[in-house]
Amino acid sequence: MKNRLKLLRVERGWTQGQLGEALGVSRQAVNALETEKHDPSLDLAFRIAVLFARPVEEIFDNPHA
Repeated sequence: MKNRLKLLRVERGWTQGQLGEALGVSRQAVNALETEKHDPSLDLAFRIAVLFARPVEEIFDNPHA
């Protein structure tokens, strides 16, 4: 799924490891999301949205729209 996760992370000056720590996931999980190898669970998508204080739709593109 297309997303803006890397852009948001870099804007904050965070490493993948730091973002993973903040979300309770591994650095590898963050890398898989950023490279679009895996889609986030609904729970993780909402945790990311809350962390960046943005709507889910602003971070992740709807592939069905």
